[in-house]
Amino acid sequence: MSTPGSSDSHAIADSNTLGVPYPSERYAWYVVIILMIVYVFSFVDRQILSLLVDPIKTDLELSDTQISYLGGFTFALFYTFFGIPIARWADSKNRTTLITVGLAVWSFFTMLCGTASRFWAFAFYRMGVGVGEATLSPSAYSIISDMFRPERLAVAISLYSAGIYIGSGLAQVFGGIIIGFAVSATELTVPFVGPVAPWQYVFFAVGFPGLIFTLALLTVREPMRRNRSRLDPSKVIQPPPISEVLAYIRANSKTFLFHNLGIAFTSFVSYGAAYWVPSYLIRVHGLTAQETGIYYGWVVVIFGTAGIVLGGYLADVLTQRGKAAAKMQVAMLGALLGVPFSVLYPLMSTPTAALLALCPAAFAAAMPLGVAAAAIQQIMPANMRAQGSALYLFVINLIGLGLGPSAVAWCTDYIFKDPDKVNLSLLWVGTSFGLVSALLLYFGSKHYRATLAYLENYNKKHLI
Repeated sequence: MSTPGSSDSHAIADSNTLGVPYPSERYAWYVVIILMIVYVFSFVDRQILSLLVDPIKTDLELSDTQISYLGGFTFALFYTFFGIPIARWADSKNRTTLITVGLAVWSFFTMLCGTASRFWAFAFYRMGVGVGEATLSPSAYSIISDMFRPERLAVAISLYSAGIYIGSGLAQVFGGIIIGFAVSATELTVPFVGPVAPWQYVFFAVGFPGLIFTLALLTVREPMRRNRSRLDPSKVIQPPPISEVLAYIRANSKTFLFHNLGIAFTSFVSYGAAYWVPSYLIRVHGLTAQETGIYYGWVVVIFGTAGIVLGGYLADVLTQRGKAAAKMQVAMLGALLGVPFSVLYPLMSTPTAALLALCPAAFAAAMPLGVAAAAIQQIMPANMRAQGSALYLFVINLIGLGLGPSAVAWCTDYIFKDPDKVNLSLLWVGTSFGLVSALLLYFGSKHYRATLAYLENYNKKHLI
């Protein structure tokens, strides 16, 4: 006897297959690994700024709030707004080409950040990084969804999403190593640029490898799309206009509202922590930038990656057991588990204790992010996936990345009025918004199940 959850899963599997064969698992996992490495480059280039806060502040004479805009808002604004038209292209054009061009663009603009001498020039280059990175996730989610069966999708997207934590952590680790090298060097020069400061050298060092890795994307073939007619499987259903995508979302507004806002507040906490925990370890516990990068970087790589992959695995296991809303429930669990550790790590009295408390905090913070992206793929029609992903990324990045780092800086600058109390800012932002996130995801679970049923009927009417 099939359960309601299992019938939902079977319906989705049927609606996505339509006679189109899946590639071999070995090749499909190879593509996931390549895309994950690209995502690693994305987050290294995005997050490296967090380790360089104090030297950039000194050289460019910026406040915590101003530098938080460079790390969050200026990037997020262009990342989110360009993501929607780029995603429409991803729903109909060659996605691997789009990712390749995007990787080259954001790597080049990362290197340009190393030439900035004023706030507005730096902001412009960060905008360019955002536009380039907007090509990646909507296209990658769509590619992975076309290569994996629904019951394997959460773990595949979670493995890709592990690039968030591998990239963020390696930005800290390699940033710390490069800073150590740069500080010890008598003079740093970059070809065609000339002498540079250590923090400027770091941007060149992390941006250049991305340009080289564009060659690896030539080994990835554009997969066959699954948005095909039921009556004629050789016919690809073209992406609908954005008005139709918005109409579909409005018809399932409660699901998307609870899901997107729940994950947005999870991201709000995560980005705030990712940006300001290094400064907390440096200012409050007296670690050097090099020590902070190496120690905290490995915490993020190991425990963040473990959390996001285990979250995907758990969601797939529960889905196979008939739990239709498993992805929402796992996301809620991660958000809830993160709250006590958001209280704990900022109050630790030694750097060792703080780093140990950050291990479970990083694990819990990572759990929701892979399953949340997989949830969007599961509830969107196949010919709307990239656009649905872009709208989801628009919400979570505008709120999470655009405001999360600045919220911590606002608390530090205007409430506590002391840079050395950044730990208290992290505590209040992490606990309050973590609880809000868990509640939203809890209430969204029942609406998510209703949207799965809606999708089945929608596909019967439109995939003809």
